[in-house]
Amino acid sequence: MKILVTGATGKVGSRLTRRLAERGHQVRALVRDPKRAAALNEARVELVQGDLLDVASLAATVRGVDAVVHCAAFFRGATPEQAHAVNDLGTQHLASAARAASVKRFIFTSTGLVYGSNGGRLAREDDPCAPTAAYPVSKLAAERFLLALEGLDVRVLRLPFVYGDGDPHIEEVIPVMRSFPPAQRLSIGHHADVAQAVARLLDAPSPAHRIYNVVDDEAPELATLFASVGAPPPDGSNAEFARNFDTLLDGRRIREDLGFKPMFPRLADALAAGA
Repeated sequence: MKILVTGATGKVGSRLTRRLAERGHQVRALVRDPKRAAALNEARVELVQGDLLDVASLAATVRGVDAVVHCAAFFRGATPEQAHAVNDLGTQHLASAARAASVKRFIFTSTGLVYGSNGGRLAREDDPCAPTAAYPVSKLAAERFLLALEGLDVRVLRLPFVYGDGDPHIEEVIPVMRSFPPAQRLSIGHHADVAQAVARLLDAPSPAHRIYNVVDDEAPELATLFASVGAPPPDGSNAEFARNFDTLLDGRRIREDLGFKPMFPRLADALAAGA
């Protein structure tokens, strides 16, 4: 396939782009600054300069591609207005351009945070969503636009906390979660398994306009997650704030529909493999 990836310089997008290229796909990356994406040239990735907020730049970007994998997002530090502009309106612009160009499939990487706080029970794809923070609110709005859009084969992947593959994500989140309860659990997914899920969605003739949670088999306690990078456990001093992140993801649908099976079912498996 010829695949356009957005967010190709980000944590998920950069690793996914390389894996798609390694599978033999022709990969095009939408980038705002080609200099920042110079490393992708080594993976034989075509770089196209553009911006989700520049509608005029998107028509040429999607021309001739079979599928779009939309990973670009504004996450940490975004104001509600910025999150809405990039994550919601930017997605609308890209999807509209993709439909006009007769792109066959559009995969949107969303977040499990769209479910909102639910006391740590397993959230399934058809459960109601009630996010409060700007980032998941904007992602949910984009999901709803895409799932209501006719003439474009849309699949939504709701991601957990993604880690591994040289990504310092665990170390980076420790200051944010330092005050969380040590026994609070977190749904996680390895970068290799996110890429596997995307590959299955690219290949499978499963129903369009379908949502899938992507998650490993085990949701570790935060104390275990912290220990994996040599950090002491969180102190539990702000359990109220921690409840914003207490949703766990049910991953049965993608296993049943697409035969997904995590390469790293548990954090311990990734640690043992040095991954």
